Amino acid sequence: MKRLEGKISLITGAAQGIGLATAIKFAQEGATVIVCDVKQTAVDEAVKQCEALGTQAVGFVMDVTQRNMVDAVVAAVLARFGRIDVLVNNAGITQDARLQKMTLEQFDRVIDVNLRGVFHCAQAVADSMTSRGSGVILNASSVVGIYGNFGQTNYAASKFGVIGFTKTWSRELGPKGVRVNAVAPGFIATPILSTIPEKVISEMEQRVPLRRLGRPEEIANVYAFLASDEASYINGAVIEVSGGMSV
Repeated sequence: MKRLEGKISLITGAAQGIGLATAIKFAQEGATVIVCDVKQTAVDEAVKQCEALGTQAVGFVMDVTQRNMVDAVVAAVLARFGRIDVLVNNAGITQDARLQKMTLEQFDRVIDVNLRGVFHCAQAVADSMTSRGSGVILNASSVVGIYGNFGQTNYAASKFGVIGFTKTWSRELGPKGVRVNAVAPGFIATPILSTIPEKVISEMEQRVPLRRLGRPEEIANVYAFLASDEASYINGAVIEVSGGMSV
């Protein structure tokens, strides 16, 4: 039997990068995948890729910063499937600048998506999970959320905050059968790096003992494990997946 057989799994930011890799991995593991992202064409394509693996997939255009959209999607999924077993809070953005150069708009936008968006989605599913006495919430942090990073005041704050959410919710929801964990990826080869010069990418690789960037699938594998019953005693953890860059 596949490790996520029949689990209704809602993934945000699921149309590209780590989110898409996670949607595909969950589909391979037998989950019903709810693909959520901001662009209809990308959502449709991700749904097709999941369905091609022989599982059920449904797509929604959803902006995690818009609470009414989040509530509407969660209500639609509950109406159709009766439950949400797994929420992967993957949606996130960067808008980098040094402290003295960062605009209020840059700061607010990253906090809005990466922190407030995670809050919206988790709060929207929490009642249905706790009332059933089971569920898994997985949050995307980052090594930047543990160690900080030059030029990423807003991103680091948001990813530190996600760790705070994870620790707090694991205490609040754990007694009601809901596990909450976070994954902290290192440098991963995704579209988010497309604007970074080759020289900088090479420097990033040299900071990693494995001497390479991670692949989105390598993060998706960890999400799949944490979502599964194999991780039934893991709660409140922040798992770094960085090739050892912090060693």
